[in-house]
Amino acid sequence: MEDQKTKNQLNIELSEEVAQGVYSNLAIITHSTSEFVLDFVRIMPGIPKANVKSRIILTPEHAKRLLMALEDNVKKFEQMNGPINVPGGHNPVMPPMTFGGPTAEA
Repeated sequence: MEDQKTKNQLNIELSEEVAQGVYSNLAIITHSTSEFVLDFVRIMPGIPKANVKSRIILTPEHAKRLLMALEDNVKKFEQMNGPINVPGGHNPVMPPMTFGGPTAEA
């Protein structure tokens, strides 16, 4: 039984560069019939241009698995830390461009 379990394990390596992560405060998701594309963007207050920092391309099956894993992890997080507050507004999916702070002036 142990041999079968060891056979099915996947050895995943994480390089130092990738382990640093990439900060993103906006995800743009598009899809076709064969794939989902997740673009992770960092938008900054007062800067009208933002760059895609990372792009992940998934099959529909993997996108569904990601959705279920995120739902499970958010549920576990909220059980330990309380509900995550997502303010409503015009579009609760899109973060406000003001970031909740004062508007910058020169």
